Amino acid sequence: MVVFALVFLGLSNAPLSSAETYNLGLSLAITGPTSDAGNPYSKGVEDYMKFVNETKVLGDAKINCPIKDDQYQTANTKRNFEEFLDNEIVLFLSYATGANQALAKDYTEEEIPVIPASFDKSLISEGTGSKFIFLSIPSYSHQFVGLGEYVAKHHKGGGTPKVALFVHPSAFGRAPVKDFESAVAAGLKLEVVEVVEHGKDLDNSALLQRLQNKGVQYVISQTVQSPVATLIKDAHRLGVTAKSFGESGKLTFLGAHYTGGADLIALAGQAAEGFYWTTGYRLTSDEGPWVKWQLDFAKKYGRDEKTANSHNYANGIMAAQVAVEAIRRVKESGKEVSRDSLVAVLNNMNGDKAFETLTTVGPVSYSETDRMGVDFLQLYVVKEGVFKSVDEPFQPEFLK
Repeated sequence: MVVFALVFLGLSNAPLSSAETYNLGLSLAITGPTSDAGNPYSKGVEDYMKFVNETKVLGDAKINCPIKDDQYQTANTKRNFEEFLDNEIVLFLSYATGANQALAKDYTEEEIPVIPASFDKSLISEGTGSKFIFLSIPSYSHQFVGLGEYVAKHHKGGGTPKVALFVHPSAFGRAPVKDFESAVAAGLKLEVVEVVEHGKDLDNSALLQRLQNKGVQYVISQTVQSPVATLIKDAHRLGVTAKSFGESGKLTFLGAHYTGGADLIALAGQAAEGFYWTTGYRLTSDEGPWVKWQLDFAKKYGRDEKTANSHNYANGIMAAQVAVEAIRRVKESGKEVSRDSLVAVLNNMNGDKAFETLTTVGPVSYSETDRMGVDFLQLYVVKEGVFKSVDEPFQPEFLK
């Protein structure tokens, strides 16, 4: 446990002397749509950068990482990015799927490494993304298909499971739908009955009734916590939530990374019971050395209980940690910290050079042909008011 903690803190090697300052920049939605994820994420980045400077992880060198609110608007992200470029940043921490899709060509032209909060597969795909983008954990497509595979394997009652996809009305929400449908076409034994792009509905009674009338048994979500909380609260109120997996005539709810976590339980209360969720991050509601570390870390920087237990807080810490570790490795090699040297180090972060971190369910591993950091997912389910892990970390068979 001590060894892992030291690796996590970036202290496994002696600090390296330098009086340099390395400029980074973070643009994300602290306010506006998806801010329930962006806000704790920004705090995770902010706190880890403070920690690095205070504890001299990089010797006398400092990290300068200003954080700018883009309100989930692509135009704002682009403006923030350009302002950061004026400050000669060596690495960019970004956020939204749509903004990263729009800026992918800019990243390539600037040859700047980018670690986004988005896990959209298109960002690292040839033709739509950039070879300078490095995802933190498995893509939304991997998460979505992984949930579908779990449904197909554990469905009870016979017949082909009927599912509805409940997605955010944006590039972020739509991103994994095509891959999910492709997996079904390739042999994943599910029937996609309907794809629902949700609005800002305060009452989902009509939607839930329609899905039941169509024989839907499972609703798999790719959005953020708020609309999912509203959906499952309405299902709970109407008495249509399954109490066991695949219960006849009832609905079982599942979701990918940004749909779940402690924030969902806070919003949905008892209605969250039995909600299945997947992510590449460890949780403070589970058991392991990461729990005390994250809670102590949040306390050190004066964060409230909600932030301290948020997987999006851990998400921000991890993104900052990968960026800092890349800088540390370049310094250790004796090379100048630059965009080129950071990209080279990230592409070499594999095999015995993979980066172990307590925040994720597997090591961070990149190469020139694989820019998806963590390759494993963990399934969780709400039991007695908290998320608990189900089985061991896994890789979706249809998207390995």
